[in-house]
Amino acid sequence: MEDIFRLDGKVAIVTGGAGGIGYKLALGLSRYGAKVVVASRNQEAICKAATDIHAETGNETLAIPVDVTDEQSMKQLVDSVVSKLGTIDILVNAMGLNLKREALQFPMEDWQKLFNANVNGTMIACKYVGQVFKEKGQGKIINLSSVRGIRGYTGGNVGYAATKGSVQMITKCLAIEWAPYNINVNAIGPALVITPGTIHIKNDPVRAEVYKKQIPLGRLADADDLIGTAVFLASKASDFITGQTIFVDGGMTAQ
Repeated sequence: MEDIFRLDGKVAIVTGGAGGIGYKLALGLSRYGAKVVVASRNQEAICKAATDIHAETGNETLAIPVDVTDEQSMKQLVDSVVSKLGTIDILVNAMGLNLKREALQFPMEDWQKLFNANVNGTMIACKYVGQVFKEKGQGKIINLSSVRGIRGYTGGNVGYAATKGSVQMITKCLAIEWAPYNINVNAIGPALVITPGTIHIKNDPVRAEVYKKQIPLGRLADADDLIGTAVFLASKASDFITGQTIFVDGGMTAQ
């Protein structure tokens, strides 16, 4: 019987692939057989990530620098991947930025930084990889949203939440526009994920308890919790799913 979750022979680009979430998603895709391109601006970080992934899985892994907010940089990444690996089958947009600012004092410069990274970066990556997908008549795009994209929050989250809501609408609109080309566009919407950048929250018992009380399953997520959803959305198993945001949130958005 065919294993509809396997990704053998597929080529995946993971932007933000050296980050706490992006790395684990890249590793997960590689474990299921994909050739993975780890992409971000930090050359040293992506080289280490690619080396570590290859060492664990044995599958081909490349490190290619990119600035997703720059169209020419993204085009060069796409051209390089197609030249080296022949095609692209999967795009995971895992790059992201979070700047917490109170609304009454929100510097518009920071607002623009958030939208440039989270919204423009997502759209630029989708645009250039989408051209490859259109030509070949298929492709899988996985964007990274958040529970903050659909729920109101205090604590300086207005900018970040606005960008993640935008990512969800980009996901829906591209899913409809690109459906004739057999391109599936979906998103993952996690709750707080514990990574090296957020481990301080887990290590603070009082603060961690505040978060846990919002989650019916009663624990914080780590990046491994997102791998199954990413593999599912990248694989044949999700061929009839598009335009959706799957919330990996321990039941938070069910309340």
